Amino acid sequence: MSIARVRTTPLPGVGVQYDLTTREQRHLSVIAHRDGSRSLNVYRSDDPDACSQAFRLTAEESAALVDALTPTHQNPALLHTTDLGLVAERLPVDGASYWNGRLLGETRMRTETGASIVAVLRRTGAVPSPAPDFRLAGGDTLIVIGTREGVDAAAAILERG
Repeated sequence: MSIARVRTTPLPGVGVQYDLTTREQRHLSVIAHRDGSRSLNVYRSDDPDACSQAFRLTAEESAALVDALTPTHQNPALLHTTDLGLVAERLPVDGASYWNGRLLGETRMRTETGASIVAVLRRTGAVPSPAPDFRLAGGDTLIVIGTREGVDAAAAILERG
């Protein structure tokens, strides 16, 4: 098994380019722009210097791609995984969310998903073990613990409505 090698090239005024040649001899590059965005480039197999596809990704899209490519990567939203199969994750409540201003109990999150909201982080501080009558607000971050499936289902509840 060969070790993947990445060649780094500074691009003055732009950022840094990272080039990788795969074991199938395909050429890929990522340009890390100074503004935090990334360009992902795929080169033609018959001409490794000719770009066949280029994708411009925002910083957020780049982070999502990293998480998809390396699921064991430490996602900033993922707090902890145990041998018991539980995860703790930060789930945001958007200001435009259906749940903004509603009671936590209305989400029926624990009943529907089996996941528990163990704390709410708010600009003014943390609220541990919020009760069902706790009123959610845009900008809140819920700390949710459960199985991977349960936490994903909790995220889906927060996204709908």
